[in-house]
Amino acid sequence: MPTILGQNQYGKAENRVVKITRDGDTHHIKDLNVSVALSGDMDDVHYSGSNANVLPTDTTKNTVFAFAKEHGIESAEQFGIHLARHFVSSQEPIHRARIRIEEYSWERIATSDGNSKFIGADEVRHSFARKGMETRVSQITYDGDNWEVISGLKDLTVMNSTNSEFWGYVKDKYTTLKEAYDRILATDVSARWRYNWTSDEQRMPNWEKSYEQARKHMLHAFAETYSLSLQQTLYQMGSRIINSRSEIDEIRFSLPNNHHFLVDLEPFGLKNDNEVYFAADRPYGLIEATVLRDGVEPKIPVDMTNL
Repeated sequence: MPTILGQNQYGKAENRVVKITRDGDTHHIKDLNVSVALSGDMDDVHYSGSNANVLPTDTTKNTVFAFAKEHGIESAEQFGIHLARHFVSSQEPIHRARIRIEEYSWERIATSDGNSKFIGADEVRHSFARKGMETRVSQITYDGDNWEVISGLKDLTVMNSTNSEFWGYVKDKYTTLKEAYDRILATDVSARWRYNWTSDEQRMPNWEKSYEQARKHMLHAFAETYSLSLQQTLYQMGSRIINSRSEIDEIRFSLPNNHHFLVDLEPFGLKNDNEVYFAADRPYGLIEATVLRDGVEPKIPVDMTNL
């Protein structure tokens, strides 16, 4: 029985584009996941393998990043309209373009009233937390006499769009990473902290207030630290909690370094002045450490997988 070609489409899926708009010291983020699907006069490429009507999917990817620079991202809808119109109007064989966009929302981190060690709090306009992503966690252990309460959170996505550097590191023959003096610092915070409340004879902490305050101090430290490494930021986050909350003796972090690479737009005649980035989800650096009150023995497991 002869066969015929039915519906078909092609394109580049899940192009992760982050657009930073710098309005002086105040920065704005548009974080999109853009998928392009094109269809039209594509019979020949399926029947004979002729690519004469095929716009490479790599080109569609480049177009997404270039348009982020050329047109900006006013909204997901408007950005998708620009892209769809371009593909259909500029390529005669393309009759239909479908652009699917997921947008990840960020909220600005409100910093503390006082000045940080590095930056005045009222100057911070470049620190963000992803909205609606985090999960609060707690583990309570009781043996009939003693309590152990370990609380925390996971999947709290935060970003500094500036005030982060990484340089002066060890280099060998396999090192290709370029030193960075102004980079995006982003991570998905997984943190567990242990309370020093262990007995009914002690005054029980206000759990709700303690969680809210620990989270607040963690975010303030992230936003207010001029970071020379993610390790330094981690330590500042833990220290701020330990020094501010007397009921917490230990905190452990697992922080993936969510790399953002500056996209090379020069092939398209465009200058990328720290504006358009490729958000890579893997591989990633993974930074983990425990911060303790002086004199306290660590009890939070190094591997927090089952906490």
